[in-house]
Order: sequence, then structure tokens, then C-alpha cells
Amino acid sequence: MGSGELLLWPYLAATYGLGLLWGAVIGLTLQFVLNTEAMRYTLAWGESVFVGFQKLHPALPIWFIFSTLIPWSLPGFSSATAQILHTLFPPISETFFAIALLLLTGLILSSGSSLYKTMERFQKFILFFGLSFIFFITLLMTRWQDWVVASKGLVGIGENWWLLPPGLALATFLRAFAYSGAGGNLNLAQSYYIKEKGFGMGKYMGKISALFSSKKQRVDLFGQHFAHTKDNARLWKHWWQLINREHMIVFWGLGLLSIIVLSTLAYATSFGQTTGTGLEFLYFQASTIGKQTLPIFHPIFLLVGASMLFASQTGVLESSSRIISENSILATHFKHKKVALASWFYIALWTQIGLGIVTYLIGFRQPLALITLAAILNAIAMMTSFALLFLLNRQYLLRQYQPHRNRKIILIVATVFFGFFLVITILDLLK
Repeated sequence: MGSGELLLWPYLAATYGLGLLWGAVIGLTLQFVLNTEAMRYTLAWGESVFVGFQKLHPALPIWFIFSTLIPWSLPGFSSATAQILHTLFPPISETFFAIALLLLTGLILSSGSSLYKTMERFQKFILFFGLSFIFFITLLMTRWQDWVVASKGLVGIGENWWLLPPGLALATFLRAFAYSGAGGNLNLAQSYYIKEKGFGMGKYMGKISALFSSKKQRVDLFGQHFAHTKDNARLWKHWWQLINREHMIVFWGLGLLSIIVLSTLAYATSFGQTTGTGLEFLYFQASTIGKQTLPIFHPIFLLVGASMLFASQTGVLESSSRIISENSILATHFKHKKVALASWFYIALWTQIGLGIVTYLIGFRQPLALITLAAILNAIAMMTSFALLFLLNRQYLLRQYQPHRNRKIILIVATVFFGFFLVITILDLLK
């Protein structure tokens, strides 16, 4: 639950109506394929997909370092969260909140015994209480007619328009489309969680321990493809079905449900009214909820939104630090050597936190501007990832475990689609 679900899609719903929900369906579907293809490689090899990319070309780790560091070091999430908290607690400055949130993120990710276990417990806690409250408020605030409009929006039927409304800036739509899910290189981080969960060949790979854990270990980044036997083929089929089923329910299903619910709530409370720019529509929405239900729901809604954005920021920094740290090792050609992966991870994490603080202090802090810029950069990263996964799984997986024709077609179409969309968006911004 991040900026896409809580801010970007609801902002579009409040401004243009629910006719753009079709974009969330396509965006989530494309990212579902991207994610599961990254997981396919790690199921077979045990190593992350980034180790595989280095096999395609030794310069690719450099690309993944910068294409992850630049967009995800922009403090859009912490800036948005800080603005909301400053609105609720005016005596405390926005700058203090933003910096404190970044530092708190670092402390959370540095604690516990296992990085993955820490993240799992934290995210479950936030999502359980946050989603429960939002679903409750949505049931109170919406009418059945709103859900009819939402169902039409899933096939592109809007307020007297189809697919795209008049006056829509493509950059505004692209940022929401790019964040229908994780966005950018963070989609590829799903590869790491195959290792962390011990799925497939990932069972035999090392994991990242927390900064203050006593279980420090050096790990080998490189894995091995399993042999093609009848028993292994049967096991592969079960693993492949499991990750697709799990990801379809948790990522695609829950992701789409969250976007639909929050967009319908924004539509019911804010559509057709002057809500301003930036986060003003979120404040307007909270105010409307408080007036039409109980006054206490106004600040609670904002607090829930702030907590979800903070949880998203934590997840972003965890995934991006994994990507940056491993690619930094790969770029220095530590082939088949055991390395202190945890140390590299925490260097990457605190470097990003430092860059976020500096970016904020120099005055670049408008949340939607930061999120828009990051979304465009992440769309470029996703276009590249679709193409690279097509090549990687075709070249480095045994033929029996390669993606089928339909998935290959989706990877190619997605690459072309993101490339075309980016050109149109950039031309639109230059007008």
C-alpha cells in the first residue's frame, strides 16, 4: 500500500472520475508477469535475477545501481508523510518529520535478527489495521451507484468519455500506471524473496541478517540450475504454480482491490469539487469523511494514510538497498566469492537515507512532483527490465522451464508499450 494505491489513483478518481481504472488492471497485469518471470529465474537457479543479468552483460550492474538509486532516493514518500503529519501536529515542522521518518526507517531495517522477518512483521501490522479501517470507511461513505461507476471504469467507460478523459496530462496518468504495484526495478526484488522464503533452488542460498544481529555470515551470490529429471520437473511444476497462485492473490488481487476501494472512496467524497493540487485532495477527502461520519475519523484517516506511506517508504528502501548492494558487488566482479552481503546492504541503505535528507534540505520537497519524476524514471527501468527478462529466461533456463509463448509475447509488447508511452509523455511535458 503506497503512493499508487493511496495517492495517485485516488487523485485521478477525484479529478477525472473512475473511468481510468482500466489502467490499474493493465498495469498490475504487466507487473504480475514481470515479477513472476523474475521469480522464475531464481526458482531455477537460486541466485537473484541480477546475477543472471550480469551474465548477459558485465556492465548491467552499473545500470541497475543508478536506475534504482536515482528514482528511489527522491524522498517522495517521506515528504508526503511529513506533510500529512505536520497538518495534524502543526507545532512540529515538516522538515523535522521528514528527516525523523527517514532515520526511523533506517533503524527499523537495522533491528531484529533477520531483515526479511523484520519487514514481514512490520508490513503485516500496518496493512492489517490500515486496510481494515479504510474498508470500513469506504462502506460508510459509498453508495451502490459508485460501485456501478467503478465497474464501468474497469473497461474504460468514464464520464462521457472512453479510456482517456479530455485534458488529462499523460505524465499524470503514467505515474499512476507505473505505480500499479511496486514500480521500476523494485519489481525485480521479488527475486530476493524467493531466496528469503526458501522456495525452489533459493533454499540453498544465504540470506541478509540484520545490522545488529549476531548471526553475521558471508554468502555466495551465485547459484546453480537444477538438473532436468522427472522428479525435478514435477517439483518445478508445484513451485511454479505456488508462486503464481500466491502472487495472483496477494499482489494482483489485493493490489487491484485496494486501488478500486480507495479510488471509489475518493470519487464518492471528492469528485466534481475543487480539491486543489498536491495532497489537498487527500485533506479534502479526510474533511468530508469527518463531516459525514464522526469528526474523529478525519484525523484517523490521515494518520492511517501517513502510516501506509511510511510503511511503503520502508519497503522501498529495503528493496532498493538489496538491489544497489548486490549490484555493487557484481560490478566489482566478486565472482563465486563469499561476501559480507549484509554490510553492503546497510551501506546502501544509509547512503540512500543520507541522499534523501540532503535532497529534502535543499528544498526539493513537493511530494507529487517527486513522485512524478520517480515514476517516469521507473517506467524507463521497467521497459528495460521487460526486455532483459525476455532475453535472460530464454538464454539461461533449460528449454523445459522457459516461459511459454504467451508470456514471451507479453514481455515484448510491454517493452514496446512502455517505450511508446514514455516518448509520448516526454513530448507532452516539453510542450
